[in-house]
Amino acid sequence: MRLLGLAVLLLARLGSAQVTFTLDDVSAQIASFQQDLANATLSSRSGLLSGCSLACGFLDFALPSQISYPNSTAFELEQSHYWSQQQELTQPACRFSPSNTLDVSLAILTLRVAQCEFAVKSGGHAAFEGASNIQGGMTIDLVNLNELSVRSDNAQTSVGAGLVWYDVYTQLQPLNLSVIGGRVSAIGVGGLTLGGGISFFSGRYGWACDNVNNYEVVLADGSIREVSYSTYPDLYFALRGGGNNFGIVTRFDLMTFPQGDLWAGSETFIYTEETAAAINNAFFYLGVNAPSDPFAQVILAYAYAQAEDLYIIASDLQYGKPVVNPPILQNFTAVPGAVASTLRITDLVDLTIEFNNTNPGGFRQTYWTLMVENSASLMADMVAIYMDEVNPIKGVAGIVPSLVFQPITTDMISHFTKNGGNALGLAGQGPLNLVQIDISWSNESDDAAVLAAAENILDRAQAAAVAQGLSNPYIYQNYASFKQDVFAGYGAQNLAKLQATSKKYDPAQVFQTLQPGYFKLF
Repeated sequence: MRLLGLAVLLLARLGSAQVTFTLDDVSAQIASFQQDLANATLSSRSGLLSGCSLACGFLDFALPSQISYPNSTAFELEQSHYWSQQQELTQPACRFSPSNTLDVSLAILTLRVAQCEFAVKSGGHAAFEGASNIQGGMTIDLVNLNELSVRSDNAQTSVGAGLVWYDVYTQLQPLNLSVIGGRVSAIGVGGLTLGGGISFFSGRYGWACDNVNNYEVVLADGSIREVSYSTYPDLYFALRGGGNNFGIVTRFDLMTFPQGDLWAGSETFIYTEETAAAINNAFFYLGVNAPSDPFAQVILAYAYAQAEDLYIIASDLQYGKPVVNPPILQNFTAVPGAVASTLRITDLVDLTIEFNNTNPGGFRQTYWTLMVENSASLMADMVAIYMDEVNPIKGVAGIVPSLVFQPITTDMISHFTKNGGNALGLAGQGPLNLVQIDISWSNESDDAAVLAAAENILDRAQAAAVAQGLSNPYIYQNYASFKQDVFAGYGAQNLAKLQATSKKYDPAQVFQTLQPGYFKLF
């Protein structure tokens, strides 16, 4: 009868929007579950469970069909939805796919009682092992938290943390609405937003973290909080760039604005020094002049094309109105010699699909990043460093190495102070240049050579910036390597605020110890 009582209690709690569990509740329920195992009441199981086997087994009983195990169809399907090979090949003891926020609350407390390490997946687009999947632990996959609703005044959209940006944009586009979100269709809402989140529209509105009105968060004690600037200003500040260190966000209430078609696409050039100099100069002047027209943005990528054995330059241009070749971007379009162009009037869904097609999944991946001051000559120096380090590894199977520049303009940064400011430590600065080293390749046997080259590019580029007095300590979380100290780059004052908030809302430090992956505060 103890087992029946446990099931009834679970159903009663999970059926109520007003009641959540406590750690003592769940500890008692797990003790009863263990006793039933010992008494063989659960005939399909034998022996006592501990650690992650206990956490998986208890949630499998409490919430049937939400746990999947290795070699099952559901497990393998969910594993296949990671972008990087490193994450896909990581094998948790089980995967848990909650159907609502109360399920997440129960899971956190279960993991605490069982002392089982865990990871949390929104879209699964991180480059390195352990970011949103965990070896031998439990992975909480938010895929079923996929509701979206637009407020009656069209000024706010509530978005489940399991959605990817394609899901969001396809529902908002018919309404001629949008939100500040990702530029690649398959990236998840959660990771991008909690790490900062650059958008095609950031010149007008700031980054994604600056445009969340409210977060629904499950804290380490199992409580569910609605976090806004007015309710929990310290936690609201911390969630604006603080990553996965404070709780599991299950819903984002996003500022929403009118948005129709735009002019965008890519021009591709074969690398020459003359072409590179012209495009780098165009990039520099956009950084300076962007406040005169915040509808314009650019992503500039240098890449090695292995099949052709040559370097190329891809100039990705975006303008937030359906205006062909606007004056603010004509320094780019005036550069002669493009061998391909996709520039056209398009919509946001189509554009994010184009970006996704240039970021295919299933490969080994590595990201590294640094921030520098706006300088065309420094860009040229970094391109030379990049080529020098890539040349020895050009023969690596399937390699696609890129060096990417993005202007972080003063109009973007001007939005970083609204509603108490974000945690990034960039307010009042700019224009800046966000540099990303982005390499994909096919085989694990080449990891050491590729990672060494990537780290050398970073170290040498940073040294060049320092030597020219153009360095900046900020490290963009969403592009960082697991070796980089992201939060130190936010500045000592902001790091101290984040650490104090972590201790206040997570005194047991669950999200520092039981969720060891991604970037930690301590």
